[in-house]
Amino acid sequence: MAAMAPGGSGSGGGGVNPFLSDSDEDDDEVAATEERRAGLRLGSGSGLDPGSADSLSPQDPVALGSSARPGLPGEVSAAAVALGGGGETPARLSIDAIAAQLLRDQYLLTALELHTELLESGRELPRLRDYFSNPGNFERQSGTPPGMGAPGIPGAAGVGGAGGREPSTTSGGGQLNRAGSISTLDSLDFARYSDDGNRETDERVAVLEFELRKAKETIQALRANLTKAAEHEVPLQERKNYKSSPEIQEPIKPLEKRALNFLVNEFLLKNNYKLTSITFSDENDDQDFELWDDVGLNIPKPPDLLQLYRDFGNHQVTGKDLVDVASGVEEDELEALTPVLGSLPPSLEAPQTVENSLLVQKLEDKISLLNSEKWSLMEQIRRLESEMDFLKNEHFTIPVVCDSVQPSLDHKDSEDSGQNPVINSSDKQKDKDTHLSKSDEVDSNIPKENFPNSVPRREKEEMPSSSPSTKNTVHFDKPNRKLSPAFHQALLSFCRMSADSRLGSEVSRIADSEKSVMLMLGRCLPHIVPNVLLAKREELIPLILCTACLHPEPKERDQLLHILFNLIKRPDDEQRQMILTGCVAFARHVGPTRVEAELLPQCWEQINHKYPERRLLVAESCGALAPYLPKEIRSSLVLSMLQQMLMEDKADLVREAVIKSLGIIMGYIDDPDKYQQGFELLLSALGDPSERVVSATHQVFLPAYAAWTTELGNLQSHLIPTLLSKIEKLLREGEHGLDEHKLHMYLSALQSLIPSLFALVLQNAPFSSKAKLHGEVPQIEVTRFPRPMSPLQDVSTIIGSREQLAVLLQLYDYQLEHEGTTGWETLLWVVNQLLPQLIEIVGKINVTSTACVHEFSRFFWRLCRTFGKIFTNTKVKPQFQEILRLSEENIDSSAGNGVLTKATVPIYATGVLTCYIQEEDRKLLVGFLEDVMTLLSLSHAPLDSLKASFVELGANPAYHELLLTVLWYGVVHTSALVRCTAARMFELTLRGMSEALVDKRVAPALVTLSSDPEFSVRIATIPAFGTIMETVIQRELLERVKMQLASFLEDPQYQDQYSLHTEIIKTFGRVGPNAEPRFRDEFVIPHLHKLALVNNLQIVDSKRLDIATHLFEAYSALSCCFISEDLMVNHFLPGLRCLRTDMEHLSPEHEVILSSMIKECEQKVENKTVQEPQGLSSMRENVVYPFQPMCLRYLKNAWCMISTQH
Repeated sequence: MAAMAPGGSGSGGGGVNPFLSDSDEDDDEVAATEERRAGLRLGSGSGLDPGSADSLSPQDPVALGSSARPGLPGEVSAAAVALGGGGETPARLSIDAIAAQLLRDQYLLTALELHTELLESGRELPRLRDYFSNPGNFERQSGTPPGMGAPGIPGAAGVGGAGGREPSTTSGGGQLNRAGSISTLDSLDFARYSDDGNRETDERVAVLEFELRKAKETIQALRANLTKAAEHEVPLQERKNYKSSPEIQEPIKPLEKRALNFLVNEFLLKNNYKLTSITFSDENDDQDFELWDDVGLNIPKPPDLLQLYRDFGNHQVTGKDLVDVASGVEEDELEALTPVLGSLPPSLEAPQTVENSLLVQKLEDKISLLNSEKWSLMEQIRRLESEMDFLKNEHFTIPVVCDSVQPSLDHKDSEDSGQNPVINSSDKQKDKDTHLSKSDEVDSNIPKENFPNSVPRREKEEMPSSSPSTKNTVHFDKPNRKLSPAFHQALLSFCRMSADSRLGSEVSRIADSEKSVMLMLGRCLPHIVPNVLLAKREELIPLILCTACLHPEPKERDQLLHILFNLIKRPDDEQRQMILTGCVAFARHVGPTRVEAELLPQCWEQINHKYPERRLLVAESCGALAPYLPKEIRSSLVLSMLQQMLMEDKADLVREAVIKSLGIIMGYIDDPDKYQQGFELLLSALGDPSERVVSATHQVFLPAYAAWTTELGNLQSHLIPTLLSKIEKLLREGEHGLDEHKLHMYLSALQSLIPSLFALVLQNAPFSSKAKLHGEVPQIEVTRFPRPMSPLQDVSTIIGSREQLAVLLQLYDYQLEHEGTTGWETLLWVVNQLLPQLIEIVGKINVTSTACVHEFSRFFWRLCRTFGKIFTNTKVKPQFQEILRLSEENIDSSAGNGVLTKATVPIYATGVLTCYIQEEDRKLLVGFLEDVMTLLSLSHAPLDSLKASFVELGANPAYHELLLTVLWYGVVHTSALVRCTAARMFELTLRGMSEALVDKRVAPALVTLSSDPEFSVRIATIPAFGTIMETVIQRELLERVKMQLASFLEDPQYQDQYSLHTEIIKTFGRVGPNAEPRFRDEFVIPHLHKLALVNNLQIVDSKRLDIATHLFEAYSALSCCFISEDLMVNHFLPGLRCLRTDMEHLSPEHEVILSSMIKECEQKVENKTVQEPQGLSSMRENVVYPFQPMCLRYLKNAWCMISTQH
């Protein structure tokens, strides 16, 4: 039997390369077969023994025996005997046979030199020419050096390797790298060979990308080799000290030292030990602390020192099955080595010198090498014997038809079978054993890495056979002919069958058990996957997973899982779902230990992959596999992986998947020490710049973390109080500028915790033990709870079921209404601690911050709706009313009621009083707003809180009628102060209001107020009239407003009303650019001109300057609008000149800007006049928006001037 695979297969002992084409292996197999046949013909022609005719090849260790040991005496004589025996002149080998032998044994440099010499002499050999012209022979990533056998069997194939050359001095073909532009599987563009069109223009780009990728792979390989070499770089003296004194700690390796230096320096910088870090860097000036790759390790960067310290002690080492193994040397080996030791020079007797010690060490190494070679051969013999026993037990036979696949090999085996004591134990069983030897011969043609019996011997003995032990041998009818067996074999040799190649050997033997099927799949899948189209590779997922689950070899399982995670270069969402589904099925089948040992390393390898789709697969895998991992791994390794990806990954989709996986981890983690780490991750996720990540945090991570916090009892003791304290700190530090983003972050987190808080209150209620499901279950109103952001925020999901929640709610309402909160600790905490702290925080926020008011309003609205109407009426409203104290007795005419000017008013009105919309609730809201408007007006207090309430309520059309009811109360109020406030509030309610309401309710009220006896009330209606002109398109309504404004401007009683003129100018500047063009051209601009003329006659400089400033702002806003030539000449330019006259005396800095504006306007008019003959279209191009650049330039100058003044 052959002892090794053909050396030219190129796959070596490093496993099957899934990206290596089969054509190279097939060529080498054919070459090896031809060489064997040539050797047989040579032996028969020269009269040599068949067993020794091919003794130059390392294919037959039995023929060589132990005489071909490298470096032993008698080596030449043994080789001579093997060649011819008795000093006969050996037959001359052909150059082609020598070349084939060199290529098969991977002596590529020697073969290349031979090829060069033949070329120079004009005798080119086709075999060498074809081999060296094929780049595919030099693209293999791994190979087995000559002299190294199958995986795990060092030296199994090197017994007779080329004249006893030492296996350790040879490097395989897999170490040759070539960075040429070769089309490998990952660089092929399958669409280029389709009928969709010619893509030759993209070929160069694809080639360059492939060359770049190959160069990067070469760099990685060199880095890995450097790492491997440096890891063993320990001085000889230190190794001897460590061996002689085991208690001494093993010295640190150079790469370990550089890695620890990097982590220590990183720790110092993160904790602000900058001087120490500088000193540390100076002491290690040979290392770059800013680049991890400078360390040299070909692995991802590990976690920082803090994470390593926190994870210390959380890893439990699982017990391994240990087996005592003894080794020794046979007596005949000692006898064979005695002459070698005896022939040593006398100087060895003096070990004091260094030279003698080195010589002894070299000889000891040689002895150990020979021993390892011997043990490998003995192991191979035992494995072959166990294979024979296995085949005998299985009654495995191969029909005679298959014996003719290789007639020449059968002939050789038939001659050797009588000399092999292992196979042929007696003459009586000669036929049977010869038949078995033929079956072994068929199996021996398969490369060793694909050999089915590479399973350890113990696994073979313990693994039960799936086929019945009583399987009958297959018998075939023999023809009643007298032809010789040789003639039959020669006749059948014309059948076109091949078992020489890898694929042929697989086809020639049919699997007859589950085990053999798994072994066959493990061998074939790496060759199948690269040849499947990328769009259809997910079809292979079930096959890969089943094989990885059931395959007995850990190495093959790891290779299959590696193929699974690298199956698709950039898997889309559906493909990732398929892979995740398969991973979960794999985890359920194999258990937590294998998931940790086999699946997690695949995830870790791709955590920094360049494609976000692959990193997304890793993030999703961590969550999907969480239920099937050991709990120590969940809370340590997986949590650290997700934390690293959350902090470092730049892709929003990846971080979103990380957050969802973290939420799943929080649902399974049970280590209380990880609580603080989870809280830090929560704050990081809430502060993420991506809205997708923040949304996933509220939907998945925060509810899951809140559930764990509730179990630990930290929801009311830590999580909610910590968030409240952070909000208070923000308000204290933000007196001059509040960070509204952080406020929104913390407040939205509190809002997402409301369902968990209410569930805790229900589960710890006095009636929780009485909540039994029996009889008819009451229905929960659809609008009882606010719509949750995700199912995890649904109270029924947190409680367990909707029926259980319905029973608890019924008991909850009864308890609040009839029995109170005595002994109800969780609810008392909400009433006595949470609500007062929230109301206190509300009083500190800036009432003019619309965003803050809106956030707190939504929070109180969700809180009241979740806890119910009874809780709101009996617990929330009384606390607000106690603080506000709405009564006219509390009015302070000098300062007003301080609380009414704070954000407490709009938040109570919009967050608490709007929770329920029954008639009594609406009446309560109307009464509250009327009281606030009255009290603020009578106390001359700022109206900011009332305005905030109207703005927040006016955003919802459902409250427009209610607001008009409140305003009508102010219109008919006896106090002019209240009527004035009502007039100003109309401006805030008009935006978004329907024109029907404006026509029927707003306009009559404003007309009523515009004829009020008090001038202040009339003036207060002007902004509201302006807003109508800006938002309404109904012509009748616009004419009514225009008439009312004209009465203000043209009535003699208003000619000296300075405040009225100021309000009209401000309103014109605000609504002019957005108003209806006809209203702007016919009313706004002409009246601004008149007001500018009147202001020139103003005697009081302060009033003149005030009106001039407002005119300046109005003209600046209108300069961005389209203005016709007539309007420009008759009103706009004259108004600007009047305004410049005022500014020359009162504000010279404004006069400079006005002069520039007037100059540009005059230039535009002149240009238009010159270009009139060019036609109407040209005129329009030159006239439309002629002052937009001037407007932008003015705004910039005005802003700089205003900033300087303030």
